[in-house]
Amino acid sequence: MTIFLLVAVGYLLGSIPFGIILTRLFGAGDLRQIGSGNIGATNVLRTGRKGLAAATLILDGAKGAVAVLLARHFVPELGEHAAMIAGAAAMIGHCYPVWLNFRGGKGVATLLGLALALAWPIGLVFAVAWLGAVLLLRISSLGGMLGAISAPIAALALGYPVYAIGLAGLAVVVLWRHRENIARLRAGTEPRIGGKKETA
Repeated sequence: MTIFLLVAVGYLLGSIPFGIILTRLFGAGDLRQIGSGNIGATNVLRTGRKGLAAATLILDGAKGAVAVLLARHFVPELGEHAAMIAGAAAMIGHCYPVWLNFRGGKGVATLLGLALALAWPIGLVFAVAWLGAVLLLRISSLGGMLGAISAPIAALALGYPVYAIGLAGLAVVVLWRHRENIARLRAGTEPRIGGKKETA
């Protein structure tokens, strides 16, 4: 029952579509009809509202972090397992929200948030890999994927085997959610940040 509640609460928290809520609330339109149709911060940025994009990024990350912190507070006896389960459920909720016919975001921001909450050094490695790749290569999708891949490697190197396993599974989810981007990267057609037709 405890595990079920962790999964349910984490999933419901993660499934809150902040990108859609903010763009509608501030008159920026239906996010699902803009750009790639994705509900994450990158697509919010295509509305031209940088503030809304930043808020979406922070709130999507907070979903993962809050799920982890709630698990630690209310189920301390399960320790790192509870934190990992709740965080993972939040990310799955973000990627596959029941309210949107299971068509959600790609999970990068939520994964970063939960990684920071699990152990901030892991999250720091994630953030550096993500932002570093974006700044150097100007490809949002590639930066997100590299950040996700770096998280389980960092967890293992820092001595968090439980987190490493969980984060590896979530990195696979991120890669799966980016499968169209991967195809464009292989074809050399993935747009760069600032390009005219960015669809990452």
